[in-house]
Amino acid sequence: MKYTHVNTPLKIGPVEIKNRIVRPAHGTLIGQGSVNENLISYHEERAKGGVALSIIEIMGVHPSSLGALNSFDPSLEESYPKLVDACHKHGMKVFQQLWHGGHNVAMPSMDGSPPWSSSALRGLHSTQTPMPMTIPMIKEIISSFEAGAKKCEEWGVDGVEIHCAHGYLPAQFLSPAFNQRDDEYGGNLENRARFIIELLEAVRAAVSPNIAVGVRVAPDALAGGAGLEDYQYIVKTLEEKKLIDYVNISLGNYQTFPKMIGGMHEPAGYEMDTSAVIAASTDLPTIVAGRFRTLEEADQLIRSGEADMVGMVRALIADPDLVAKSLNDKVDDVRPCIGCNQGCVAGIYKPIMPVMGCTVNPAVGLEGFLSEGLIQTAEQAKKVVVIGGGPAGMEAARVAALRGHIVSLYEANKELGGKLRYAALAPTRAGIRDIAVWQEEQLYKHGVNVHLNSFVEMADIASLKPDMIVVAVGATPRSDGKQMSNPGEELILNNNVQIKTSVELFEEGNDYRGKDVTVIDDLGEYEAIACAEYLLSMGAKVNYVTRHANFAPHAEYSLMAEPALKRLYGDRFNLYLRSRVTGIDGRSVTVLPIYLDRAEDAMVLASAEVFYISSGISNSEYLNISDEYSNGIEIKYIGDARSSRSLVEAIADGYKSTIFS
Repeated sequence: MKYTHVNTPLKIGPVEIKNRIVRPAHGTLIGQGSVNENLISYHEERAKGGVALSIIEIMGVHPSSLGALNSFDPSLEESYPKLVDACHKHGMKVFQQLWHGGHNVAMPSMDGSPPWSSSALRGLHSTQTPMPMTIPMIKEIISSFEAGAKKCEEWGVDGVEIHCAHGYLPAQFLSPAFNQRDDEYGGNLENRARFIIELLEAVRAAVSPNIAVGVRVAPDALAGGAGLEDYQYIVKTLEEKKLIDYVNISLGNYQTFPKMIGGMHEPAGYEMDTSAVIAASTDLPTIVAGRFRTLEEADQLIRSGEADMVGMVRALIADPDLVAKSLNDKVDDVRPCIGCNQGCVAGIYKPIMPVMGCTVNPAVGLEGFLSEGLIQTAEQAKKVVVIGGGPAGMEAARVAALRGHIVSLYEANKELGGKLRYAALAPTRAGIRDIAVWQEEQLYKHGVNVHLNSFVEMADIASLKPDMIVVAVGATPRSDGKQMSNPGEELILNNNVQIKTSVELFEEGNDYRGKDVTVIDDLGEYEAIACAEYLLSMGAKVNYVTRHANFAPHAEYSLMAEPALKRLYGDRFNLYLRSRVTGIDGRSVTVLPIYLDRAEDAMVLASAEVFYISSGISNSEYLNISDEYSNGIEIKYIGDARSSRSLVEAIADGYKSTIFS
């Protein structure tokens, strides 16, 4: 296929890019506050893959708001030019996004002082009330952006972008909801826009004519906030004053966070209702985003004339070679982004060791030694047997085949995919199966011998005399109802009642129309949401009982909880937080708050069925086999066969198990 529109060069002010695919700035935390080798490799990998332009993640310009990178960090003097050079040698242009978080600070200030903002209103996730900025403070911040832009030019960038979106400091000045000032920087639109305009005037004057200057804008989708008209005014004014060379258009702020990075429930181009309006109001080159996943989608968008460039972040995290593969008629080899947000967004926002990864691409952040481009043919082909055709087993088999090994995969069921087959049946989750479909296609393409409906025991496998056995037999969902709020507490089951699992729900496909059912969410992840939404779609009434203080807290990291709760909410859905089920009799469930033990505090809820969602138990039939079968056979356990975890760990285990074997 010829991508006649997206695969054409474009001038952005003084800078020409080779095609219309851009990687907008996005948090990675790969550098952990610096430009290290991992961060350089991450960006270089996308440059190798044919991307025309990368806008590097937020760079703080002032000690009152520390970013992922900081322009005043002396270590960047040596390291940042290495990043630029690594990208330039593959023909990719590099812009740097300059940023101040205002009251939405990602990290504390250097001296522990409170945040700076337009007014004394806290950010949604802030723990401190900000200082309303004085006029000297405003001038200081503008000067810091000016200095940051000069630094970036010295380090070799092709352009700078001022982040005026997503509820950060410039957006706080623009927003009538957050700007409560009564001076020349507050009140009417002209005054609220003054900070941004003065900021861009300073930056434009600070850099040479060889540097492109742009702005990121985003209607915040918040009632009373900075909307379309506000940003149209900003764009029009900056264009008329010749202060910018392009406009990067997005959507949302932290009050509407899920809209900033829409999950798999959002269609491709979901931001275009607002983005197209802003793009149409300017003659400058425009970048739009919104879950675009393929070069075909990007080409159609450019063809429509609604924008000049397409921003693709997650799709290029999933496969850095997306552009090159597509242009070289290898579209089927493009590893699909499934929009789960589990590795990328949740990786950054998780509380322990935050860093971006990817569910479907385990090499992210480790491209220097795990990139698929580094996979080499093994010196000697081995006979590799994989037991289990879920995502972990398929990934192990795929990578082993890439290395030139003779690979056989045995799956007990009639089709591949493991539990993804069930997960994809839930409303809005069909896309999760895309990665399993891709893996399966790759298995056949690379000559893996796939045996379906083939339950095998270790003795059977050992008789084949393989060099390596990869055990990927998954885990069995728990059905004992043991709840982590008090694992020693006995769950009383009367009338021979059976507790069902999510697998049974989707496997059986029973009719629950008009029935009262209970979902016990002990995990706090998306699995229970999927069950509840599936049951509601069939007409059931759902009691959702969870030990957690918040609804599906681990799904919050991936920005999936709030959109799901909006879909679930209604008179057939009842949510019980910080609660546990203590008794089940087939007609009702007894529910107690986790902090109370008295029987008189219990609630009895009508419930004909109970579905219990907890961590699984690794299948035991292949465990502890090393002693009997280790005679010259390398045995590896991967995925849920090691421990019941998420799709992120399953695919990573599979990838790493055979990449060096």
